Amino acid sequence: MAIAEIAAAVQRTEQILRRRPSAALHADTPALSRWIGGVGVATGDGGGREVITDLPPALGGGGEAFTPGWFSRAGLAACTTTCIAMLAASEGIELTRLELEARSCSDTRGLLGMTTDTGPVDPGPRDVELIVRIAASNASPERLRALVQAGQAMSPVLSVFENATPVTLSIETGP
Repeated sequence: MAIAEIAAAVQRTEQILRRRPSAALHADTPALSRWIGGVGVATGDGGGREVITDLPPALGGGGEAFTPGWFSRAGLAACTTTCIAMLAASEGIELTRLELEARSCSDTRGLLGMTTDTGPVDPGPRDVELIVRIAASNASPERLRALVQAGQAMSPVLSVFENATPVTLSIETGP
């Protein structure tokens, strides 16, 4: 979509949601993961689209696919990039470059369930860093910095990282 079409779509949706805020609440598309052998997993949306994950050979995988942890960084980068692009279109900013790199550092001992003298090692990422490379034909560097910060604040995936959304676990056993 062109910048004007994106801006119009966002404006229409915002007008609808101002009139009917309850329309904003919806169930997100579930992700269904299925073990495919070894440490390989296929995850799909139920509509035929799937991605495969694997682990590196040091952890028993074949190293042939992205790891699940990479997808968390990819989701963070893609979602934040989308929010920035959507906001730029809404504000009439003509982007000429927008790249976002999501980096993190993790301790593999946590994935293996290892502990230290102080307790279990956290398996999650730490030191998450977002690096944004942005340029526009009609916006100053200061305006672009403000755009990135506003877009980042809108990112649902970033919210999961920053707000530690609680997860409910249900277990079903059997065939």
